[in-house]
Amino acid sequence: MRRLPSWRLVTPFALLAACGPAGDKPADAPADSAAAAAPAGPPGPQAIVTVIYNMPKDTAAFEKYYRDVHLPLVSANQQEIGFTRADLTKFTKSLDGKKPAYYRQAELYFPSLDAAKKGMATPGFKKVGDDLANFASGGLTGLLAVETSDATEASDGEPMAIATVIYKTPKDTAAFEKYYAETHIPLVGANQQEIGFTKAELTRFESNLDGSAPALYRQAELYFPSMAALEKGTATAGFKKVAGDLPNFATGGLDGLVAVETR
Repeated sequence: MRRLPSWRLVTPFALLAACGPAGDKPADAPADSAAAAAPAGPPGPQAIVTVIYNMPKDTAAFEKYYRDVHLPLVSANQQEIGFTRADLTKFTKSLDGKKPAYYRQAELYFPSLDAAKKGMATPGFKKVGDDLANFASGGLTGLLAVETSDATEASDGEPMAIATVIYKTPKDTAAFEKYYAETHIPLVGANQQEIGFTKAELTRFESNLDGSAPALYRQAELYFPSMAALEKGTATAGFKKVAGDLPNFATGGLDGLVAVETR
């Protein structure tokens, strides 16, 4: 699989981040110990077990169980499962300001696809999977993904804000990939400085966790040092160029979302 570039701004600066408007972390976004405990993985194409949660019936009950029971269970089984990093995010709205299509996302990073498949076959992973039914009352989508950008490490400093695009399966995957690699990704890179994102993670879903065809196709995440920076960046002419290019290749549709890290 052809790997696509990741981008970082050339000028170094401290990642002073905020999790919400005016720099305040949402009160219902817990400090997720599983993400904080996971060390950064090695460079190279990583595999990612991705869980995308739908809106639960009771968000307060979800958050309490997630923080108090599920994340400690994930951390307790990390060594057996073998993931090297966990990224946990909460979707706050869609990019057009409407209600988000999904509620939360959890990403467990593995050094390779083989390592992910080995980890998914462990009793520890089964314990984690069996626990989902105890709190994910809105349902979820579980997927196995592979990075198609350069490997990045977990974010340092304060939690960041993320513009997330989740692509559904296009009508012609070969045409999608060609346009994505040759036109769309260079367009995003050319406008990075104006938009203001500090890193990008691009992934392609290989399968559902049960081995069946993936329910979703790709994901792109643009990381910003704060919610204010994200809102400023998504209002730029550069971002509008990027968004305006999406109908040229995303023939299966997509969901554009705003997320905050909840580590």
